[in-house]
Amino acid sequence: MKVLLVNGSPHKNGCTNTALEEIAKTLKEEGIGAEIYYIGMKAVSGCRGCGACTQIGRCVINDDGVNEFVEKAKEFDGFIFGSPVHYASASGTITSFMDRVFFSAFMSGRGEVFSHKPAAAVASARRSGTTATLDQLNKYFTISEMPVISGRYWNMVHGHTPEEVKQDLEGMQNMRLLARNMAWHLKCLEA
Repeated sequence: MKVLLVNGSPHKNGCTNTALEEIAKTLKEEGIGAEIYYIGMKAVSGCRGCGACTQIGRCVINDDGVNEFVEKAKEFDGFIFGSPVHYASASGTITSFMDRVFFSAFMSGRGEVFSHKPAAAVASARRSGTTATLDQLNKYFTISEMPVISGRYWNMVHGHTPEEVKQDLEGMQNMRLLARNMAWHLKCLEA
């Protein structure tokens, strides 16, 4: 069993990654494989609404990793998407990325890549906007028939730097609990 964690921050080793690393570490302790996928700094185009994916079986935009991600996602049993908070919502990069990933997978008949696989969202913020970001990200999962995994509190961490995120003891504890809940769910599915 493997979980793919997606870093939607422009900072590869920033606050969002700090939360995802804690989750990955705990998943591995639970016997679940974990890999972090960094979207990167390359511009990700928004969905054009052209519908070409219904005809060609993938997104027509082919230069920013979306199609490669959908192919990679087939190998994984669960997903965690992480985003920093930008203006009280998810980053523009992860929003464009997820719009096209989920729309093209569904419209091209590859909805099985995600349907019935558990997913979670994680938000990192200096201060506020996390619940709006989590709500935004979780909607991709619910429309894709994916069970949403929670912690004991909203899946968020706070801090302006990775060091400050590590000092958010409650947030980091919830990242570990989220990982254990994901592991439990995957083990139940396997059983």
